[in-house]
Amino acid sequence: MEYANPYIVANAEASERAAFIRRTYIHLAFAIAAFAGLEWFLIQQTWAQNLAATMSQNWLIVMLAFMGFSSLADRWAQSATSQGMQYVGLGVSIVIWSIIFLPMIIVAQQMEGAEGISIIQPAALTTAGLIGALTLVAFISGADFSFLRGFIVVASFVALGIIVVSILFGFTLGILFSAAMVLLASASILHTTSSVIHHYGTNQYVAASVALFAGVALMFWYILRIFMSRR
Repeated sequence: MEYANPYIVANAEASERAAFIRRTYIHLAFAIAAFAGLEWFLIQQTWAQNLAATMSQNWLIVMLAFMGFSSLADRWAQSATSQGMQYVGLGVSIVIWSIIFLPMIIVAQQMEGAEGISIIQPAALTTAGLIGALTLVAFISGADFSFLRGFIVVASFVALGIIVVSILFGFTLGILFSAAMVLLASASILHTTSSVIHHYGTNQYVAASVALFAGVALMFWYILRIFMSRR
């Protein structure tokens, strides 16, 4: 006879499930707030603006470093033995996403100042609206979206290949690519939210928040690119 694992959120008591989900989204809200605060701090610093300029000139190296640190942060966040390491993973994830966003946020601010328009705020609100809708779909339907994993992995490798080629050969990825990446981010958020409900352990709320934060950041990145491209 097979027994349900009581340490998986889906099999836990209702009170434990509610506590896990509450902790996960509190940590996600903290991560988003910390990201916004750190981004605001960085764009005030001259050295950070110089760093952004250097990053823009060496984007392939920056991207490879970002992937390496992201993988490391996720591994730390998934630690089953040390909650301290889980928080280190969350902190590293917030920092590296803040740094990778820096050049684009600076350009968006310059566009806002030069043209007297708003770009960052509507992009953030659009992202929040989509995230809210996708989260409601995952929770209300109760469906297990783990079947999306294969599509997400394949599509991510294809997208990565296109990005690398665009960097090497110096062509710009247009609005259609950004729209496709928003769809990929949406699939990732559905998959992660479903995993939070069906596959994560009750003590993995920090790891769950890191995974959700990555999906939110990816979606915001490409929605912001769409808003910027329209200008």
